[in-house]
Amino acid sequence: MLFNSYIFLFVFLPLALIGCYLLAGTGWQRMAMIYLVGMSLFFYGWWNPVYLWLLGASIASNFALGVALNRAGDALFRRGLMILGVVFNLGLLGYFKYANFFVDTLNDVAGTSYTLEVIVLPLAISFFTFQQITYIVDTWKGIVKEHSFLHYCLFVTFFPQLLAGPIVHHKEMLPQFKQGTAMRFSHSNLAVGSALLVLGLFKKVVMADSLGAYAAPTFLLAEQGDTVYFLPGWIAAIAFTLGVYFDFSAYSDMALGLARMFGIHLPINFLSPMKARNIIELWQGWHITLTRFLRNYIFKPLGGAKHGAVRRHTNTMVTMLLGGLWHGASWTFVIWGGLNGLFLVINHLWITLCQRLGWPLSRYRGWRLFSHFLTFNAFCAAAVFFKAETISSASAMLRGMFGFNGFAMTQFLAGSLTKGGVFNFLLFYGQGLAMILWTLVMVLVLPNVYQIMGSGMAETKFYPGRLYRYKGRRLLWQPDWRWATAMAVLLLVVLHYMAADVQEFIYFQF
Repeated sequence: MLFNSYIFLFVFLPLALIGCYLLAGTGWQRMAMIYLVGMSLFFYGWWNPVYLWLLGASIASNFALGVALNRAGDALFRRGLMILGVVFNLGLLGYFKYANFFVDTLNDVAGTSYTLEVIVLPLAISFFTFQQITYIVDTWKGIVKEHSFLHYCLFVTFFPQLLAGPIVHHKEMLPQFKQGTAMRFSHSNLAVGSALLVLGLFKKVVMADSLGAYAAPTFLLAEQGDTVYFLPGWIAAIAFTLGVYFDFSAYSDMALGLARMFGIHLPINFLSPMKARNIIELWQGWHITLTRFLRNYIFKPLGGAKHGAVRRHTNTMVTMLLGGLWHGASWTFVIWGGLNGLFLVINHLWITLCQRLGWPLSRYRGWRLFSHFLTFNAFCAAAVFFKAETISSASAMLRGMFGFNGFAMTQFLAGSLTKGGVFNFLLFYGQGLAMILWTLVMVLVLPNVYQIMGSGMAETKFYPGRLYRYKGRRLLWQPDWRWATAMAVLLLVVLHYMAADVQEFIYFQF
């Protein structure tokens, strides 16, 4: 079931809200939790009911391990249980997501011909696996002491963040569900949550899906072995990168809005990453909860930055390579992660060099603009591997983008003669270029969704508002009739687009 579907918006969501409001509002908090778990399982099972057994088995096994960890006294035994839990979760993820990838890689390297049956990737397995790894490790550290199976089920299955995050910690969620205000009707929570939901829907349905239409044809040409030229290559790469940002940040906005309707605050997952002036800043604002997981559960256990620059940069590369592999069972994702790791290492080395030489480059506006331009385009170039099906098609895209097929417009126009005529071809890419320029204005000039929400986000501890305070007034959300009217108009626009086409979120495949 998709957030951007009629059945979710007009059937499932009202039933979930009304049921919880009635039960919690009459003092039946535990029954409200049971009802919400049941609705969340129904939400997950809508995709494929068969995989409810996998989600249930994973929940039961991890909860049992958590209980055992809380009861065990011997340090060595507790460490063994923690390792068992991590291995169990990674093994489950490895089988469903990476088994065919590893077998294919073995066949390519060793010349063997092993085969496996096609394994269907269960929806959201990467997200609920990582979430439960945090539970196991935090329980081992003594941070979490959970004894209620119902609470644990709600922590894992809570439908706003079940399918694509944000990746949350047990200690962030459970105290909220235990509060008396959770799952109860609140004008404030419903107003803020509805606004976040509508803004997220607009970003997904109107912006992200439209951008994707201008990226797909050129990537398909590269996949088919056709020549990719400079301008179409960059239009496709930038449209895809912006499309991914709008797609996943839209899901995160909707997840935060839906959770807020139930009185629950989820952590921010995107915070203006496209405004970053270097790749370090970009990753501090991109998929924040995954970055946090990689930092706390991979980078730091490897030694972090404690053992010198070489070890730090090595740990960064290993972390980003694994982060790339998490996104998909393909070498293209590994290369994407490796490129971003390399960019991070270069960024850290450059900062160190500037500090040693006393270069105050960040003071100069021209340098800041150049830094932003370089960061954005490097991220877009790396994103080609994120989108491309094969390394060869990614290489074909990059050859065109970096001018190896020439820069002359005559070559670009010549290709149009076999693709529906010059006018249609130029119209398509002209519209794509206009869409990109408008989108860049949105991400670079306008405030982000959370800045627009302003006071509506003030109650959550997860939003570092002091760092991203919006000084404008005209675009500052207020719970009044003007904003209610604006949200109603946006919703009508969204419903109009949804009537023509409903597309899945990109991160559902991970």
